[in-house]
Amino acid sequence: MTKVFDIHTHTYPEAIAEKACVNLGKFYDFIVEGEGTYAHLESQAAENNVGGYLLFSVCTNAHQVQKVNSSIASLAELSRSHGFRTVGYAGMHQDFPDFRGELERCREIGLRGVKIHPDIQGVDINDPRLMPLYEIMEEMDFPLYLHMGDNRPQYRFSEAKKLAEVLDRFPRLRAVAAHLSGYMSWDDGIKYLAGRENVMYDTSSALWAMTPGKAFDIIHKLGTKNVMFGTDYPVKNTREELVRFHAIGLTEEEEADILWNNAVRFLGIEE
Repeated sequence: MTKVFDIHTHTYPEAIAEKACVNLGKFYDFIVEGEGTYAHLESQAAENNVGGYLLFSVCTNAHQVQKVNSSIASLAELSRSHGFRTVGYAGMHQDFPDFRGELERCREIGLRGVKIHPDIQGVDINDPRLMPLYEIMEEMDFPLYLHMGDNRPQYRFSEAKKLAEVLDRFPRLRAVAAHLSGYMSWDDGIKYLAGRENVMYDTSSALWAMTPGKAFDIIHKLGTKNVMFGTDYPVKNTREELVRFHAIGLTEEEEADILWNNAVRFLGIEE
């Protein structure tokens, strides 16, 4: 059984997990299947051969940033103590006053990248307020992990062409375009991002919204060495997402790359 690295997970403190899952479901008008806690996420690991996670959260205001990042660092450390190859990424908000100071603190506490959700945060990927952050991230080699895409007209913050503009300006900035390059907007993702050497992708919140044949086509257009498996927990649980993934019809080598090898390589995890 192939080892699995879940590259896209959100977890919340137990006191707010239920509320956070309800709010997430309302935002996207879908059913959130997981409980939203790290304990519930890890409870699915053994039966699905999960060996590691990338943990992150979203900062909806500047005041949350330091608290969120300290929490993610603690959860990642807990996960590693349980034997997982887990990495934590920081959250960041466009109005936070000291990008460099917080990223330096995040590096000290073990966080190794930044996650931004443009639509929930209400900020365009190419917003001028974020340019100093990207410059520092490029300098520090902190990858940028982004929610990408939406088919609703009021949520155009995370369009692929906006990420393309950022990457043209910061060519050494490494990025992950989640949801196979763009949630519900895959044609734009492929048009603007496919073939860029500094962009990776994940399968989260995509496989349930398309046929296995379409997933096969998109993954090969993006490149099987550039795609990583993710559940978008708590949106989906591990077992169901793996069933969808295995139905795509990839080769054994391609599955191994997407389930484990590509994530380990991207995150710089030593085997």
